[in-house]
Amino acid sequence: MSTAIDARTLPSGTVLTTDLAIIGGGPAGISLALALADSGHDILLLESGGTSFDDKSQSLYEGPQSGVAYTALDGGRLRFLGGSTNHWGGWCRPLDAMDFEKRDWVPHSGWPITRAALDPYYPKAQTLAEAGPWLYDRAEAQVNDTGPLIDLANGGVYTSWFQFSRTRGDVLPTHFGTRYQDDLNRAEKIKLLLHANVTGIKLAKAGGPVNQLELATLTEAGGADKRLTIKPRFVVLAAGGMENARLLLASNDVIKVGIGNQNDLVGRFFADNPIPRDTATMVLFGGAPASFYNNSLTLTNGPVLRATFAPTREFARAKHVLGSLTTVENPVRLDALGTAAVVATAQALGVDASNAKAYSLGCGMELQPDPDRRLTLTDQRDPLGMPRLKLNMTVSDSDFEGYRRTLTELGRQLLAARSGMIKLNYNTRAEWVASMDWGNHHFGTTRMSDDPKTGVVDADCKVHGVPNLFVAGSSVFPTTSANNPTLNLLALTLRLGDHLKQVMA
Repeated sequence: MSTAIDARTLPSGTVLTTDLAIIGGGPAGISLALALADSGHDILLLESGGTSFDDKSQSLYEGPQSGVAYTALDGGRLRFLGGSTNHWGGWCRPLDAMDFEKRDWVPHSGWPITRAALDPYYPKAQTLAEAGPWLYDRAEAQVNDTGPLIDLANGGVYTSWFQFSRTRGDVLPTHFGTRYQDDLNRAEKIKLLLHANVTGIKLAKAGGPVNQLELATLTEAGGADKRLTIKPRFVVLAAGGMENARLLLASNDVIKVGIGNQNDLVGRFFADNPIPRDTATMVLFGGAPASFYNNSLTLTNGPVLRATFAPTREFARAKHVLGSLTTVENPVRLDALGTAAVVATAQALGVDASNAKAYSLGCGMELQPDPDRRLTLTDQRDPLGMPRLKLNMTVSDSDFEGYRRTLTELGRQLLAARSGMIKLNYNTRAEWVASMDWGNHHFGTTRMSDDPKTGVVDADCKVHGVPNLFVAGSSVFPTTSANNPTLNLLALTLRLGDHLKQVMA
């Protein structure tokens, strides 16, 4: 069994050669390395941090912001082996076929691939995430003996499902660094290099291949220390939505605007899933819902499920709404006006509301793609000499308005089924923004398109104009959906792995 190499123990000036260098040891980088472990090619997996949290490595993410208040740039990612899976919630749900389509009410939407391109890779992605048997929108039959679905009349919202990552033992969810480090170490062709910060991607010439990577290490005090060089045949950038953009923009010695940025697209279209809290109050006339609505449910055959309300494809098209996943959250005590509204509504519907229960609703939302929501380089430098990033964060009023239409439809269906009612809690932009949390899902900064004028990478995740440079992870997503990204970026990464087997042969 091989062991990980600490780059800080190598002599300064060391030059390493490899068939494939993967930059980033998060879920994309780890999964890609393991997918190619038996390909016969030498693989070097480069991780900026170590195997546990270190504040000096973490501080490399720091950077200023403007626009809508957002998570601090050094607060939404963890910079050590396993990446974002060191603090994810384990929520898994596949993209819908419509998420890949060009939607005429969503500017800049449309992927150059369809959902069918990922279908062969979802089973393996589900296994890597340790999310149990594939159920999702077929889960109803599995939960019949634990309680009924909330009764909704026919309409534009339906009960859908999340599944959750889980590992053997008591750890929930799966931390990829912990879970798969032994697999990486056992793989003869994989070398894991820790504390290895890539500071430059060097092209042979404009329109030519990558011929080397520049690396640096941090001292114990947090300053720059040793400088190393990697000479790879192929490179995959899998460092997340922020660092993928920063490395491409900062690697500007040959192409002055940065690699892949000839059309000023690198860093643009940054996105996340807003998670507004207490968006509405839902009253169920018949009492508490089944436990799988406001808590996760573990089935006897292993999967962990939670119900959510999602808009149907037909409703989204007809009403021009984006993706959303509405969750039932905490019980709510109604005030006198709320109680009176429930009594009057129940009387009008002819139902018994003597056992009515009220709950707050939360949500994960999809944002419209926006080229002005972007990451750019600043004049500030981190301890390794890299320019720090600045984020300009935007949210459109239409994003909130569309979700209100979805909530209104959910309320209509509850009333039509005589099972409940909804009160919308926010009317103004200020109220919505004040309620916002974030999923810390980083999308879009190296978006995928067949046309280099509208994207940074092609349908095979290759950077336009660079024959041996690829990008893995959710930064290539042109649109986000409301689904959590991990399961989907794993499937897309496994597809990239099959492509690399062909081009590296």
